[in-house]
Amino acid sequence: MTTTLSTLSSPVRKPLTGALWITAAVLLTALCYLLLAVLLPGDIERRRDYTAATACPTATAEQTVEDCLRTVPFTVEKTVLTGGKQDGYQARLQGSPFWNGTLRFGDAGPLLDKLTPGEPVTGLVWRGAVMRLERDGVRQSSVDEPRDEAQITAGVGTLAGLLAALALYLGALYLGAAQPTGRPGGTSPTWRSFGKPMALTVLLACAVTALPAFWLDLPWWTVPAVAVPLSALVGRLLHRAARQPVLS
Repeated sequence: MTTTLSTLSSPVRKPLTGALWITAAVLLTALCYLLLAVLLPGDIERRRDYTAATACPTATAEQTVEDCLRTVPFTVEKTVLTGGKQDGYQARLQGSPFWNGTLRFGDAGPLLDKLTPGEPVTGLVWRGAVMRLERDGVRQSSVDEPRDEAQITAGVGTLAGLLAALALYLGALYLGAAQPTGRPGGTSPTWRSFGKPMALTVLLACAVTALPAFWLDLPWWTVPAVAVPLSALVGRLLHRAARQPVLS
């Protein structure tokens, strides 16, 4: 009975596996587009606007949203230093007519863990959000402050694009739409012989490119310019070495 069910399910399993790979390719392509075509340009423009912003004129009245930088005095109402996903690192501020509320941080230092309720603190406000806090010359940026991390976003977006291409190729193999190339009489690549090592290759290629580019402040486009050709070169070698049937 088991043998019969296995035989009957085999013709269905192969197209289903191919369809799942194609679905994964579509989702990864959408993620790649979101990161590289939407989030990356938006983050770059926001960072450029923030660094170019000047101090608000003192003669003008405070408004909820301003493109200029305004220094605002606050009073610390409460701090949270749990670092958990639900609460995280927070400071609840009061004393301002527009920007009172909870400010979130990425970690506890160098300022947040030194604040106590009732203490005065100075906040830098831009476009209706507090960018950072300062007290006695010590500053700490909030999670809302634009950061120059375009290289990291480019690395994740490039990784999603390369994985999408890999998933599309594997899906085409399972659906019979792609004919593997290689030595005459050679076998087709599989997830174990080609897909898995190729996925690890693109992961490493994007990581070893994006992190140094971020540390050295290189242009974000250096990440795909290096990671894509490198992945293609290694992928060609892995494809040649693959020797297992893909539809077994």
